[in-house]
Amino acid sequence: MIHKIGQIMLYVNNQDESKAFWTEKVGFTVLSEEDNGHGVKWIEIAPTAEAETSIVLHNKELVAKMEPELNLAPPSLLLFTENLDALYEDLKSKQVKVGELVTMPTGRVFNFADNEDNYFAVLEKK
Repeated sequence: MIHKIGQIMLYVNNQDESKAFWTEKVGFTVLSEEDNGHGVKWIEIAPTAEAETSIVLHNKELVAKMEPELNLAPPSLLLFTENLDALYEDLKSKQVKVGELVTMPTGRVFNFADNEDNYFAVLEKK
């Protein structure tokens, strides 16, 4: 039986630029950064060091060569925040592309684009 989601794989064109985006603009923490010595590098990030689920940044080009049949499209992620307005304004001030604030039946939400124009959503959840 599966009891939690551990890691989400995000395949990116530039791992270092993506790490900078997620840490400097979104405020995530680097949990680990590994290199197997054979050109395979991965960077594990999360909102906090205590987060149960993390995102692992993988080199899209390298993974495509190793596993040509793998779907490398970005996952559709819904992130939660307790203060949507503050996060929205913070991302805007850091020149992150953000969508409009929208009220849905589940609450207020907006989307934002990372450094590679992958879009993710944020929902206010207290």
